[in-house]
Amino acid sequence: MSSLLINLLFLFSFYPAIAVTGNEIGANVLQTYIVRVQKPEQGTFSTEKDLERWYHSFLPATVSKSSADDHHHSRILYCYKNVMSGFAARLTAEEVKAMETKKGFISAHVETYLGTHTTNSPKFLGLNQNSGLWKDSNLGKGVIIGVIDSGVKPDHPSFSDEGMPPPPAKWKGKCELEGATCNNKVIGVRNFLSSIGEPAVDDMGHGTHTASTAAGNFVSGANTFGLANGTAVGMAPLAHLAIYKTGDGKHQEGFQSRIAAAIEAAIQDGVDVISISYGSPPLAFYDDPIASAAFTAVRNGIFVSCAAGNKGPDPSSSTNGAPWILTVGASTTDRSIVASAQLGNHATYDVEILFMLVNFTSMQLPLVYPGGRNSSAAFCLPGSLNNIDVKGKVVVCERDGNMRRNETEYYVKEAGGAAMILISDKFDAYSAVLETHVLPAVHVGYATGESIKAYINSTSSPTVAILLRTGNKKSAPEVASLSARGPNKVSPGILKPDIIGPGVSILAAWPSSQENITKTKATFEIADGTSMSCPHLSGIAALLKSTHPDWSPAAIKSAIMTTADIVNLEGKPIINNYNLLPADLFAVGAGHVNPSKANDPGLIYDIQPDDYVPYLCGLNYTDQQVQTIVDHDVQCSKVPSIAEAELNYPSFSIKLGSSPQTYNRTITNVGEANSSYTHQIVAPEGVEISVQPKEISFTERNQKVTYSITFTRSQKTSASHAQGYLSWVSTQQTVRSPIAVSFE
Repeated sequence: MSSLLINLLFLFSFYPAIAVTGNEIGANVLQTYIVRVQKPEQGTFSTEKDLERWYHSFLPATVSKSSADDHHHSRILYCYKNVMSGFAARLTAEEVKAMETKKGFISAHVETYLGTHTTNSPKFLGLNQNSGLWKDSNLGKGVIIGVIDSGVKPDHPSFSDEGMPPPPAKWKGKCELEGATCNNKVIGVRNFLSSIGEPAVDDMGHGTHTASTAAGNFVSGANTFGLANGTAVGMAPLAHLAIYKTGDGKHQEGFQSRIAAAIEAAIQDGVDVISISYGSPPLAFYDDPIASAAFTAVRNGIFVSCAAGNKGPDPSSSTNGAPWILTVGASTTDRSIVASAQLGNHATYDVEILFMLVNFTSMQLPLVYPGGRNSSAAFCLPGSLNNIDVKGKVVVCERDGNMRRNETEYYVKEAGGAAMILISDKFDAYSAVLETHVLPAVHVGYATGESIKAYINSTSSPTVAILLRTGNKKSAPEVASLSARGPNKVSPGILKPDIIGPGVSILAAWPSSQENITKTKATFEIADGTSMSCPHLSGIAALLKSTHPDWSPAAIKSAIMTTADIVNLEGKPIINNYNLLPADLFAVGAGHVNPSKANDPGLIYDIQPDDYVPYLCGLNYTDQQVQTIVDHDVQCSKVPSIAEAELNYPSFSIKLGSSPQTYNRTITNVGEANSSYTHQIVAPEGVEISVQPKEISFTERNQKVTYSITFTRSQKTSASHAQGYLSWVSTQQTVRSPIAVSFE
């Protein structure tokens, strides 16, 4: 049971970076450090042994001399060749201090633990067999998606290689499975936990779920406890999967170094897309191994998609904020599995399903609110129900923000309850997600909960019937309350998250049956979080890579962002699902992904890897700090540094005072050769925007045109932020860029 409680929510929880001193941790305590060093003067090494010897030379003499001893020899965990110049090693604070005096040493920091952050999604996103993007991309055939997560259950039907071609000739990966084999779907598995005896097979579930969401094959009859029944399939069903196991929910130590090593392996193996449902606290890019390793991947033409995190709706909670990464927030889909709670007085309330058996009784059952008799039992905490008769009853519990929903319900079942009604607090009034529980459970908002409690107090024999129904939610997509928000803490001039995609109540492959069914391998589970939305976008990027193999990672990212939807199925603004109010750009980014439109964006904002150098220098990073990211010599004094907003990004994030600000953007025509666009502006309140030229024309594909945009504060407003859009509109396309303005 405990593993179920840990695994289902994937709350993207993480531990803060640790500034270590000998007094705080102990000078002789071994910890994993990521050590960055300069490249040797003679340049590259001819062999990996040469590289290892160079890195080994930085270890203190006491460690280096003991290298013959296996224990000490294992002090160096990973030697990085591509993603950074440096290594990961088990060291003490005193040993690191001794290393600081060595020529070529740059920095060392204790690594940070990085937390993890479907039957309906394809249809909701407009992906249909034999038409549109799925047809144009041949379902992603020939593209390799590298999934960095908790491994995979390789014999799950979602990873069948039926209809799959062999891996492309460029594939150089390995299959490190024991007792199982790779196939033409799962073409490689690398295990970065093998040194501590963990198998490559996924026993956590997270990696199996994300991998099948990105590129799972078609599996009919997928459901869990009869819910969400349908055909489960990933975004790119015929794409190949390369799996890199870096975590299992248990072994936190070594996480950051393992992920950097996995990205390096993925680059060497020849993947096209990297999907990472992990994140660290917001760190300067030169201190963030994911950011620097992802830069190397992008420099090698690999698209990188990362989860924004599950710390929403708090502002500035988004992680993975580097502009070369696609940062993905979470949204709902239109599938609504809901119910009605019909009280004994005939009052009926719509409730959201947390978990429900399809054959659950529709009869009236006794209803009890433990908090009415004992205030300490209102949250149904452990032991609080011991002296209250809840057996066979529907138990009303209030939400305790420190306890997971299914953890609350576990204690209700333990006390003999038949079902649970969970009441949100005022702040989380409308937020609910579908999860697997151990007994039927529904969720109500605060106001509805107050009405239910009032009814219980009005009668000596309160009852309730819970009636299950399914339908389509016209207000979809909504931004999930858990989805992390901007502004971007590390680089405020880059709007994050970039995009939102399905991440709530996602049914996908799972290593084992939560129903204790042993006769089938077709086991599925429902989960939520930006961990689920990230692989959706990774799979969509694979489809675009298949249809446009010449597009750069930035071009694919631009296509996704500038074609995103900013309204829901009703044509109304996308809302937050926790308060039902319109979501701002710090929640939705460019909007909700629209794969079909992204396949034909008309124009793109392209960025080459070297274009990021002036941007990084503009962040006032030192030469050495920039070098740790781009992995080559940089002298910012000789580089024309640019402001963040000057980067050729598909969105704008402006800090505006009394002085006007002008920026340039270059757009590339990837649509019809002869085409013309005029600009349309939805100006943020209190801001005047002018664009030159007013119209742009193209005579050939891949032709580039530069325009300038000027922001001027037109009037003072009490708001701290305002938002708008700039669109370039032709007879065929609308190329939209969101504009977020923060007032000084």
